[in-house]
Amino acid sequence: MNAVQPIPDDYPRVTPYLHVVGAADALEFYRNVFGATERGGRMEGPDGTVMHAEIEIGSSLIMVADEFPDMDAYAPGHFGGTPVSIHVYVEDAEATFAAALAAGATSLNDVADQFYGDRIGTFKDPWGHKWHVSSRVEEVSEEEMRKRMAAQQQS
Repeated sequence: MNAVQPIPDDYPRVTPYLHVVGAADALEFYRNVFGATERGGRMEGPDGTVMHAEIEIGSSLIMVADEFPDMDAYAPGHFGGTPVSIHVYVEDAEATFAAALAAGATSLNDVADQFYGDRIGTFKDPWGHKWHVSSRVEEVSEEEMRKRMAAQQQS
């Protein structure tokens, strides 16, 4: 008899699970903006709602489903927004940010260089989730990062 592994080999230890109103459209948005690929079979309810789907962005996994209030699974709009954000490293922060805005996202912070060596921009997707898209543009030592952070706080 084969032993079942409590942590499957093909799943990361921590996986975000996003609930949205309109999961099929959200999956398409993530495909277009991040190049996400859907893995496995999408589970749909009889009414066409997405009960469960999994997407990969690079080597990361995100689970996505429609909102199901009877299961206490709510989209950010239920709470008036989200306190959680998702950070994604991408090849080109500007291009990804522009693609997100073109696909209906709202800019929260334009793409800009940061003291820690990343170019980063923040947007809210049409379903209320907050995303940071970032590209590393400079390797910064911890010592230099502390100096830059202190200088930024003084200005």
